[in-house]
This record gives sequence, C-alpha cells and structure tokens, in this order.
Amino acid sequence: MVTSAGPATPEAAPPPATALAGAGLELACEPAADGGLAYVVRGDTFAHRAELKARGGRWSQSRHGWVFSQLAALAGLLPAAGDELATTRTPGLAEAPAPFVPARPHYLGHRQRLRDRFMAADPEALPDYELLELLLFFSIAKIDVKPLAKQLLAEFGSLGGVLAADPQRLAAIGLSQFTIVQLRASQALLQRVLRETVQDRPLIGSGPALLAYLQVALGHAPIEQFRVLFLDRKNLLIKDELQQRGTVDHTPVYPREIAKRALELAASAVIMVHNHPSGDPTPSPADRDMTRQVASALAAVGVALHDHLIIGQNRHLSFRSDGLL
Repeated sequence: MVTSAGPATPEAAPPPATALAGAGLELACEPAADGGLAYVVRGDTFAHRAELKARGGRWSQSRHGWVFSQLAALAGLLPAAGDELATTRTPGLAEAPAPFVPARPHYLGHRQRLRDRFMAADPEALPDYELLELLLFFSIAKIDVKPLAKQLLAEFGSLGGVLAADPQRLAAIGLSQFTIVQLRASQALLQRVLRETVQDRPLIGSGPALLAYLQVALGHAPIEQFRVLFLDRKNLLIKDELQQRGTVDHTPVYPREIAKRALELAASAVIMVHNHPSGDPTPSPADRDMTRQVASALAAVGVALHDHLIIGQNRHLSFRSDGLL
C-alpha cells in the first residue's frame, strides 16, 4: 500500500560553533571601528582563503582572521547560523553583545601530537589509520585527515591495499595527484626494500623473505600478473621479470617464451609467480595445466622449474610444497 507522507519537518540549523568547526574554522563577534559589529573567522583558514575572499572577507593582521561586516556573507560556510547574534545587534559600542568564541575544535594541534607520539613511542603501537594519517600529512594541508585515513582503509581493506590501490579509484574518492603519487611511491619504496632482502642470497631456503617481497609486489594487485624469477646455479636471483598482465582472473602465459628467456639469461632454474586478485590462492585447472606445460618446456632446454607460487591476499600456495610439482 502506498501512503502519502506529510511535509518534511526542516532540520534544526546547527549552532555556529558546530557549523564552523566542521570546516576547521572559528567565529568571533567583535566590536567594529564604526561602532557596529565585525564577524571574524579564524582557525585553519588557509584552505578556505579563496572562498572567504570571494565572499567579501578581508584579512586583518591585527585580528588574525578574516573580517566580515555582514554575517549573511558566511551563509555557505555557516548555514542558517548566528540568527541570535544578528537580532541582538545594536549600533552602540557599549551595548554590543559579548564576543562569541566557539569551542576550540578537538583536532587543532592533532598533527603535532601524532608526530610526537610516533617519534617517542614504538611505531608498532600506532594503529594503521594513524600511520596512514602521518603519510597523508605531507600532501594534504590544514584539514583533519583522520576520517580520510579510515575511509581509505575501509575501502581497500588494509594498508597494503591502500598503497597498491588503482589510481583511478583513489581519484574517484577525491585524492589529488600529489597524494596518489605519494601513496604509489611509498608502495614502490617498500617493494624495493623487500627486494633487497632476496638479492645476492640463495632463494631456496629464503622462503619468508621471498614471500614478504612477493606479497607486497602482487598481493593487492587488482589484475592478474605473471612474474618469473630466473636463478643461477647457486639459486641466486638473476632477474625478476613481469612477463604478462592479464584481467581480474586470467593471464596468458607462453611456455616457449619463458624457456627462451631462461636461455638468454643463462638461468639454471626458474620460479614462477602469479597472483589471484580474488584473494584465494587455490590453483585453477588452467593453472595446473599451464604449470605442467612450462615445466616440460624448461626441461627440454635443461632448466629446472623449482616452484610455482600463487599469491593471494595475505595467503599463498606453493605447488612444490603441496605436491603439485
């Protein structure tokens, strides 16, 4: 049954302190030089300076804020607020209402407090969203980024997911190019640091270090990628190559090309790696068939296939360990 609803009851306008605090600003009602009132906006005004100026505000060094002669000019930043101040406005200086000073927003000084905590304590004591906040400080100025950090973690599932997120999805959330580059660069730096831990050492027997590197490189990739690690006679890494990029659930692999590349690099052994964006590393029938074909092509030219690793989200599968190779 369809019923007709009555007229909606308008929501009460937020009080001035609440309305301005949401934008990181404070409002003060102070005596003006002409005997009337001046409305002064203070706080984190840097991010809003263009809009404040466009609304007729003027910066006052002596008042340390943007001065307006009419409260109505702040209608967008201060929706329907301040009526009680406007109705009590009188021309006499002595009769002017007491200055209105909203409560100090809780997040003022938060950045410095968080930096101090990070430097003074074990970074492991900080939750993920606070570590992400610290990173966002460098590209996003003058606003509280805690809600954004929590939104990113909820959207992408983890810190690794945020750092490896698709740039277009980050842009759709509203992140600037500077912030997107910063996140991607952080992921690239982490990947290179972990790659250093598997260079110049035998990969066979270096399981935890190798898996940590591969998890960062592939664990949160939005599409399938197929990599090949080429090893020398001592099982040292010669080359880590990205062979193919595919779709969300398929990557074409050419066994003869892998064998050809192994000969070009004078490799003695190979470890194949690919990811499952679904997060589940269980091999598909196509994965098993492709592994057999590659092993056969490599054996024909005297190169061993040590393993085929499938990387999921915080999980992995080894063909060698599971008896599939």
